[in-house]
Amino acid sequence: MKAFSGKLHIQWTLVCFLTPVVLWLSLLIVLPHIDLLLMSFRTEDDSGRLMWSLSNYMLFFREPIYWLTFVRTAVYSILVTFLTFVIALPVAFYITKVAAPRFQGFLTLLLLLPFWVSELVRVYGWMILLRESGVINHFLLKTGILDRPVEMLYNDVTMIMGLVYTSMLFMVVPLIGVLESLDDSLIEAAYDLGANMWSILIKIIIPHAVPGIVSGSIVVFMLTLGNYLTPNLMGGKNSLWFTEQIYNQFIASFNWNQGSAFGFLLLVLSSLVIWVGLKLTNQKLSKVVK
Repeated sequence: MKAFSGKLHIQWTLVCFLTPVVLWLSLLIVLPHIDLLLMSFRTEDDSGRLMWSLSNYMLFFREPIYWLTFVRTAVYSILVTFLTFVIALPVAFYITKVAAPRFQGFLTLLLLLPFWVSELVRVYGWMILLRESGVINHFLLKTGILDRPVEMLYNDVTMIMGLVYTSMLFMVVPLIGVLESLDDSLIEAAYDLGANMWSILIKIIIPHAVPGIVSGSIVVFMLTLGNYLTPNLMGGKNSLWFTEQIYNQFIASFNWNQGSAFGFLLLVLSSLVIWVGLKLTNQKLSKVVK
């Protein structure tokens, strides 16, 4: 009887724990996405009557501006992911293998501090630094390096820099997690056998960190691909980011059917890019997300 009562208590505890999670996932994620999916197949004929068709999806392929914008967004997102990895790997390695253990927590906290404020505040901070009347231009003018201010904002280079900055943490944290499990004796043995830094990096560090690299790359790529704020503020009117096309359909044109189709195309095409990346790296998603 006591065993049955204990089992019943565990079941009710599990139900009470899972109910808010299931409700949150169902009401705020699953049902809205189902509604958007159904909306993406709806269109209006000449008389204004709703009908089911694939015209919202076919418009993406018929108009070059849409699919070219997506290709541009995907290429830049891959570039941002690569640059983020190149910067994050030395940072993660220094924290886990070079810095003294008593300073590792402090250094990790320094990485987290900028992300305690919203992305909007961080992007505006960069804009204050880089704008024509900003801090950097003021310093360069005062030191005589420049004769007149230079507009550093509203170009692809600045936009990519902002995207790398806003997504850096999501690459560093997985790399710190996998590099902590790397045995220091492997690196020491490689040095004793005459290996240089690049050999150790390519043959020991990167192969060991592949799960963290892939998981971090997936998160950074998806966040960059779906980012709207940073490309819009730092890239300006010529940024041509695909999320801006979705925003224009929903808000500017008030065409929710077309915006829903573009949103699901973004989801499907980005998932396809990730699937190709997993195949090229011989990784399984179940292993990466552990």
